[in-house]
Amino acid sequence: MEKSIFKAYDVRGKYPKEINEATAEKIASALAKHFKKGEIIVGHDARLSSPKLYKAVIGSIKKENPKLSVVKLGLITTPLLYFLVSRVDAVAGIAVTASHNPKNFNGLKVVGRNAEPLSGKEIWKLVQKHGG
Repeated sequence: MEKSIFKAYDVRGKYPKEINEATAEKIASALAKHFKKGEIIVGHDARLSSPKLYKAVIGSIKKENPKLSVVKLGLITTPLLYFLVSRVDAVAGIAVTASHNPKNFNGLKVVGRNAEPLSGKEIWKLVQKHGG
């Protein structure tokens, strides 16, 4: 996993060279270890690679931590995901998206309670701590 995909506000890179299903699984596994229990909301944007990464994220969370209840939203906007994380008091939310980047990019935006964003640097530290 390349450290360069961990950006200031999220994780993103070219799909599938820099970010792919294996990368998403490792990151999701680290997040599942960090967010011990509660609801975690997961959604994705309309990029062609997003459903594959979305499935990888969900599968990894469920495998790693059965104490987390995964709320699968499917296709959703990132602002709506953030709103719902706050509204239902979820422990976290993950949006599979590369935001404004070209279509050959993808990534993950991660928030904790109250939709407080986790920076790429924070996510990188969690991956390092939890064996990603």
